[in-house]
Amino acid sequence: MSSSGTGSVLLGSMLHENSETGVRGLTGDRGDPGEKGERGQPGECAVAPKSAFSVKLSQGQTSPLNVGDAVRFDTILINEQGDYNSETGRFTCKVPGVYYFAVHATVYRASLQFDLMKNGHAVASYFQFYGNWPKPASLSGGSLLHLIPGDQVWVQMALSEYNGFYSSTKTDSSFTGFLVYSDWKNSAVFA
Repeated sequence: MSSSGTGSVLLGSMLHENSETGVRGLTGDRGDPGEKGERGQPGECAVAPKSAFSVKLSQGQTSPLNVGDAVRFDTILINEQGDYNSETGRFTCKVPGVYYFAVHATVYRASLQFDLMKNGHAVASYFQFYGNWPKPASLSGGSLLHLIPGDQVWVQMALSEYNGFYSSTKTDSSFTGFLVYSDWKNSAVFA
């Protein structure tokens, strides 16, 4: 009994060693569709962050005469996110990222010098000397700034004797800022 058992193991081993892999068979029919899975959790909405404002001086508003005063552009053209405060003249960042700020000043019958301020430091300075021109002149400038939440940006008088901001029915002085791109990394959409 033991010799016949050994013979069949030996024969099976020899067949296995001498055999080659056969030709692959035909692909079978497609199976029936599986059952529908459970509904997943709702995902985050991929809405890009926004921040933009544009403001101007109202007609007849007297601009600040003291060095260090923020210019309070009091007429809101757009400020949907409420990031600009017309009472303080300051923009406060809520969305981190790179912003562009532009100031357009009409200068009339006086020289003008102002600074674009970020958190109490001048990041850009602008100057227009009054040369007894019979009509208003323009002074414009802009700057890109990287901001984090809580940072503030405003236009500030640099020299009290150079306070020629002007506004009338035919010409304006304005301050505009908007988010160019966000630094938010809490969503793949904004990475």
